[in-house]
Amino acid sequence: MKKYLITSNALCEELLIKHSPSYALYRDKTNLDYKTQAESFVHMCNKFESTKSFIHQDMNLAKELNATGVHLTSQQFDSIEDAKQLGIEVIVSTHTYEEVLKAQKLGADAVTYSPIFESPNKGEPKGVKDLENLLKVCDIKVFALGGIIDELHVAMLDKTEVYGFASIRYFMN
Repeated sequence: MKKYLITSNALCEELLIKHSPSYALYRDKTNLDYKTQAESFVHMCNKFESTKSFIHQDMNLAKELNATGVHLTSQQFDSIEDAKQLGIEVIVSTHTYEEVLKAQKLGADAVTYSPIFESPNKGEPKGVKDLENLLKVCDIKVFALGGIIDELHVAMLDKTEVYGFASIRYFMN
């Protein structure tokens, strides 16, 4: 199962070494110097052959920095095709089956689907059974997201056919 690190720490080398994620997303909604920090993040990820780097929301910056791809929000479905035309990978945040299937139809490479477990201010958790049902109706790579904080959660997900899991708190613990 693939690991997807979500971080606001552009200098996350320690987390990359400790967890060896296959994917890493730089997402810092408050940083006034986002471009410089994103550039440091991509450079850091490039030191690890097995880690793909993603930039949050900004496909042009992802392309400019030579990141692997962009992680779009659930409000950016209209940007999927444009991002794919830039030659970068696209992951989209989704919260419903309809959004997952829409992202798949529009050519996204993967989605995050959330929240699977209880997560602060993220609404009712969907649960592992709902995730399993989703995986039966889609062909896109799905990362479980939301409330994944420990090995128990990872073990529960590992019993499914999910492509991977994405988290902030799991990697920080």
